[in-house]
Amino acid sequence: MTDKKRSQQTDPEHRFSERGAGGEYHQHAEDGAERLTTAQGVTISDNQNSLKPGASGPTLLEDFVLREKIFHFDHERIPERVVHARGFGAHGTFECKKDLSAITRAAPFQKVGKKTELFARFSTVAGNKGSFDIPRDVRGFAVKFYTDEGNWDLVGNNMPVFFIQDAIKFPDLIHAVKPEPDTGFPQAQSAHDNFWDFISLTPESMHTIMWLMSDRAIPRSFSTMEGFGVHTYRFVNADGKSTYVKFFWKPHAGLQSVVWNEAMKTNGADPDRHRRITWEEITEGPQPAWDLAVQTFDQEFADSFEFDVLDATKIIPEERLKPEIVGTMTLDRPVDNFFAETEQVAFCTQNVVPGIDFTDDPLLQGRNFSYLDTQIKRLGSPNFTKIPVNAPRGCPVHNYQQDGHMQTDQPIRGRVNYEPNGWGEGPREHPLEGYTSFRQEVHGEKARLRPESFNDHYSQARLFYISQTEVEQGHLRDAFVFELSKCEMEAIRIRIVSHLRNVDEELAAAVAERLGIETLPKPAPAAQPTRMDLDASPALSIVMNGPGSFKGRTIGVLASDGADADLLRGLMDAARAEGAKVKFVAPRIGGFTDSKGEKHPADEKVDGGPSVLFDAVAIVPGEESVAALAAMPPARDFLTDAFVHAKFIALAPAAGPLVEATGLSGKLDDGCFDFAEPGVAETFVSRCAELRFWKREG
Repeated sequence: MTDKKRSQQTDPEHRFSERGAGGEYHQHAEDGAERLTTAQGVTISDNQNSLKPGASGPTLLEDFVLREKIFHFDHERIPERVVHARGFGAHGTFECKKDLSAITRAAPFQKVGKKTELFARFSTVAGNKGSFDIPRDVRGFAVKFYTDEGNWDLVGNNMPVFFIQDAIKFPDLIHAVKPEPDTGFPQAQSAHDNFWDFISLTPESMHTIMWLMSDRAIPRSFSTMEGFGVHTYRFVNADGKSTYVKFFWKPHAGLQSVVWNEAMKTNGADPDRHRRITWEEITEGPQPAWDLAVQTFDQEFADSFEFDVLDATKIIPEERLKPEIVGTMTLDRPVDNFFAETEQVAFCTQNVVPGIDFTDDPLLQGRNFSYLDTQIKRLGSPNFTKIPVNAPRGCPVHNYQQDGHMQTDQPIRGRVNYEPNGWGEGPREHPLEGYTSFRQEVHGEKARLRPESFNDHYSQARLFYISQTEVEQGHLRDAFVFELSKCEMEAIRIRIVSHLRNVDEELAAAVAERLGIETLPKPAPAAQPTRMDLDASPALSIVMNGPGSFKGRTIGVLASDGADADLLRGLMDAARAEGAKVKFVAPRIGGFTDSKGEKHPADEKVDGGPSVLFDAVAIVPGEESVAALAAMPPARDFLTDAFVHAKFIALAPAAGPLVEATGLSGKLDDGCFDFAEPGVAETFVSRCAELRFWKREG
């Protein structure tokens, strides 16, 4: 439900009465209505004035209503997450599509059609809670399954690889990308010296850096990005047999990103863009959905694969091992309270259920330690599992844990609070149904080492680059130039270019030239030479994995008084048939009147509804009002930005003066449609399924 629709549901005739010298309003509860109370349940008679001896007297210390209200307000904030602070969550359901009982005991996969409640949270990594939604950043993609054998947290990202191989480097990575400690900026940005200095001295990061500089780092919405478990886990079946597994979330809406200039302008126009889109999709449809797919393989495959499957900076290309769809996640309910659910939800990679186990990935091992410690610090107590959004739902909870801050129930009744005990009371362990770890033989000398199989830092970085279309490679080059141009130290820029020479010589030369580096540095020393024989992986391209339809997308229609009613109706009908939406942008929020006298309320006023908020645009002004529209800078920006951002554009005949005012006369291309007849709308919407007219960038 949009903000507008929410406000329309509010009763406009509140029951107010005015009293007091200050003219304050009091909203009184009618018979049978809820009473406003203190936290202790005492009904409050006056919520507008503190207790005083006389109207002008000092506030009395005995005013317990005031003290409770102020004290609670003073403590409303909890420490924000160190990373992934800015997030948005929703409730949903996972439905099993393939019985995996032969390879895992995990509860969600035991029967086709079985449904499991879940809570999903999407986030950015670097920014704080008050940052914007579309920085260039990794996105968190965390899902809590409330299974009937306990909670399982699949805590991943929208990128399948990470910057580092060992968790001991995580504090350094985050310190480097966060605002610099002396200045306190930049916020939610990697384009600064500290981050790139760290990266230039950490060659294992180069694969993830290629993802970060790609369009994967600026997704259109949460529903148009993939999710990945990042690590290799184990499935374990009832007989104790292990199968390696990697997890993928495949969006039903297809992959889609924005372009960088568009992202920056969107953050100014609507810093809550991803949140707003997700809210509207859940409440208005189509609801966000992803297929869960898995790559499963045995030790023989792991031993034969060119890279170490326990290295979090590597992938197994989908063309090499096709992910198999095993279920579908649908987000179908927004939270009732953002703080209680989205802010207090606590994900821990250690939260697994019987049938899912860890591997020796050193990054995963460190995460298992870190997440629990972080949640206890942030939420104030080990009893954070009692918070409803974190509490198991599909199974009973019985243990001897007691007391502590936030203990909200009575887990211990009677004298027995330990096990084993001779009283015949309390829960007991269950060797057959309980969680058991995979029996793995472990040996080796104690030392701080990494496997030599982790040493190839450039081959998969190159794989990612050569798997992109020319358009995407251009965006990637632009991103490197933009980010490195923000670095003050030339030595950092040169070091990065030296790494890029190990990825792709043309990429390195192009970045160096645009940064003004006249002499290419020598390639950075490589522990292992870059493999040039790896085949491209089309699955890594966003452009090659688009949705194939315009369903769920939005056309922004810039219209004014006298707009051709038949054209508008044709466009709305074509969009509806495709499953897309139409939103009107007008000079006034009150809307416009079309050529047949019908009044259309505006969804956005032109200076508050730029074209960056829409997937495609149509310009349908009235003949007599178009001159005034063309004189408005935001209206000219609406069309110019849509053209620069390679969006499909429909232009009604009356739009001519606006086209001339933007200087686009004679520059219009095949991505711009002459919208003279209502039937053109169907062709226009059909072409919009391509999402962008990328030839325009060339």
